[in-house]
Amino acid sequence: MSLASEELRYVYAVCRPLDAPLAADLTGIGGEPPRQLAHEGLVAVVGPVPERDFAEEPLRRHLEDLDWLSDTARAHQRVIAALTSVTCPLPLRLGTVFRDDSGVRAMLQESADRFRRVLERIDGCVEWGVKVHLESEEPARERSSGAAAQDKPLSGRDYLRQRRSRRTAQEESRQRAEAFAQSLHEKLSERADDSRLHAPQDSALSKAPGVNILNAAYLVPRVHSEEFVELVDHTKDEEHDSSGLRVELTGPWAAYSFTADDPEPGAQGTGRSR
Repeated sequence: MSLASEELRYVYAVCRPLDAPLAADLTGIGGEPPRQLAHEGLVAVVGPVPERDFAEEPLRRHLEDLDWLSDTARAHQRVIAALTSVTCPLPLRLGTVFRDDSGVRAMLQESADRFRRVLERIDGCVEWGVKVHLESEEPARERSSGAAAQDKPLSGRDYLRQRRSRRTAQEESRQRAEAFAQSLHEKLSERADDSRLHAPQDSALSKAPGVNILNAAYLVPRVHSEEFVELVDHTKDEEHDSSGLRVELTGPWAAYSFTADDPEPGAQGTGRSR
């Protein structure tokens, strides 16, 4: 394919040479099929993008356009997902663009040692995400009261006593949830090659109900993924269901949380190192 002069090179990921071809109908940003650009044992998966959208200034403006950003992110993820089905890619940041092929090769050359180190660490693995949410306690309090009128304070002293009681119940519920999340994280870390504890998500931003107690990622060998999923599923049948806790499993993903030499700020690494 001959690239026009107004087209830039968008880089989706870096990986080792592929053992299997990508689907022939795979398309990325702008409906363009990705191609492989090899350099000294590394492969950059790239696609053409128009300079009018991906040069520095227009790209900065587009990143504030949620519709454009959503479409671009979906196309980016589509390519990463296809790569994850045939290899263990190192995904690059959304909007990684170079002027031409020589710029991509220079990037591969300059970061070759880091790329090889990360690719060795994630080889044969995928990422699974696990979240634990503590649901709102208000419905449970209403059900246990039998009737809202029974909770109506008769005096200022009654009001203060009820308020202290609710606060104590909330603190105990939070402590039980954190103990459960810690225990689950330790069990899952034993089944993973590595793990990351991310900062809890703000429910106002994530739109997920309840309070996020655990937000973790696990680097799991593909061959052990079924066992890992079964372990997470088993927790959903335990007593936490009656305690207002919800366990959420996502994946398998490319190893996004494990492609940096150091954990992201605020993240904690645990588990075994490969």
